Amino acid sequence: MTGLQPSRRALDSLALAHKLTRSFRGRQASARALARDRSRFYADVWRRAAESVGADVTVLGRSSLRIGFPGGRLLVRENVTSLDDPVTLGLAGDKPLVYRLLAAEGVPVPEHAVVRRDDLAAGAEFLRRVAGPCVAKPALDGWAGAGVTTGIRDRRHLAAALARAGASSADVLLERQVEGGSFRLLYFDGELLDAVLRGPPLLRGDGHSTIRRLVAAENAERAARGTEVAQTLLRIDHDLRTTLSLQGYGLESILAKGTVVRAKTVVNDNRWDDNEAATGGLCSEVVAAGAAAARAVGVRLAGVDILTVDPGVPLDASGGVVLEVNTTPGYYYHYRRKGEAAPVATMILERLVGGSS
Repeated sequence: MTGLQPSRRALDSLALAHKLTRSFRGRQASARALARDRSRFYADVWRRAAESVGADVTVLGRSSLRIGFPGGRLLVRENVTSLDDPVTLGLAGDKPLVYRLLAAEGVPVPEHAVVRRDDLAAGAEFLRRVAGPCVAKPALDGWAGAGVTTGIRDRRHLAAALARAGASSADVLLERQVEGGSFRLLYFDGELLDAVLRGPPLLRGDGHSTIRRLVAAENAERAARGTEVAQTLLRIDHDLRTTLSLQGYGLESILAKGTVVRAKTVVNDNRWDDNEAATGGLCSEVVAAGAAAARAVGVRLAGVDILTVDPGVPLDASGGVVLEVNTTPGYYYHYRRKGEAAPVATMILERLVGGSS
């Protein structure tokens, strides 16, 4: 062997780099394919809704539509609409401010604190005071679970969580982790249109595949079938690793055939069949709490996220909380789920057309 020939270690490192690059490019291609299908899903939803109310649709751009009707119009781009102004959207992105507004209206929110991303001492003091698992998330402009860490129990995990959330926000919101089902309540001008119980993404063992391979197979199905199955890929992130670890598993664990494990605590990456209709199970007090949350933030179209172990009793009785008020709520959960779909885009247009006549 001459000195010009690469060592075995160098060859192995190069092969690994090529493998990782191919894997990354594959995930990127799958994500782009799923994003395109998601755009088609929303375009179809809005076109069908416009047709049902006799409104006109003009294509403005790749994903942007103008829906015209006598006395008004609505601009839409997927789940983003012109119903709420930019100031309101910005206000709703300030999570600590939203919690203050909700608390002022008597709406239950999680016990929480705002700390600087580099202030580990303040974060550790909150963790000590709560004496239970906590959640860290960007205080400003968090999106779809990005930067969120659940199940924080010690100083080491806290330091990593602050860094993760702090990548997109100088302030980090720490809150007591509340147990219960994740309910999405969709309101328009204070009226409840629909409610969905969103379950966490699950993985089912086949007796021979590692969890890493199960995730890859799940994502291959999602990329191939699009929004028929899910609207996002199942991301291997800190939430997935932590959720698995708390159940005694890792990415290289092999699940026995038929074994079902919770893949993540944050529900954003779930499948259509992890969602189910929930309107009929809500008590009037829970519906009123969600409406009060939307009203406190001043949002016309709001997806209010509620955590509770029992939606049939008031939040104060169950220890439930309002977790978030979303100003550009997704409609996927209302159309793709177990149980009858709720055509929420049609409901929105019906109320706009009726209000303009």
